[in-house]
Amino acid sequence: MPVPPPTVTPVVVHGDLDDALLTMYLDAPEIAVDTETLGLNLLRDRLCVVQVCDRAGRATLVQIPRDTSGRDPALRAPRLKQLLEAPAVVKVFHFARFDVAALFHNLGILVNPLYCTRTASRIIRTYTDRHALKDLALELLDVEMDKRAQHTDWSRPSLKPEQIRYAASDVTLLLALKDELDVMLERERRRDTAVACFDVIPLLAQLDLRGFPDVLNSF
Repeated sequence: MPVPPPTVTPVVVHGDLDDALLTMYLDAPEIAVDTETLGLNLLRDRLCVVQVCDRAGRATLVQIPRDTSGRDPALRAPRLKQLLEAPAVVKVFHFARFDVAALFHNLGILVNPLYCTRTASRIIRTYTDRHALKDLALELLDVEMDKRAQHTDWSRPSLKPEQIRYAASDVTLLLALKDELDVMLERERRRDTAVACFDVIPLLAQLDLRGFPDVLNSF
């Protein structure tokens, strides 16, 4: 019988990581990352929350305030930028193409290196067309996710308890999903294909932001 996601009480911070959190996450070889936005239009709907979690289950929710200063986006969250650009830390996402674009557009962050569980799933789970995070968690981890808080107002100055639980649950499962997908990719000798796809994701994110989401599909 499926179980709920692990109970995690994240740290909630405003604007950026602090020095202690940055140091803690920089010591990890890989971290899980997710984002919450006002909607799915990257140019219209701003970034509201960035979630980070390591293998010890230490999760942080960074609330990103609306910027009215007009300053360089890359100066808004310098510690978060340092972490997500750190070459020694693999950043694990689900549907990285969207998150990477949102992080660059709003905070000037060039994420590298990265891993995308949705991309890995599409490469190895060719027996299904169900690649949502909820589907992966149920099949690979026997975890039933509650997605009811997904479509809520993430720009609130104070997040509701159900929003905090939802945001934390997403990132607490990503590293375990990566492990399961890696076993499958290695077994079927498709890991090199997955890695090559991960390398292309930042380019696809930039094309999305520049208004060319389908340009590579035309060749």
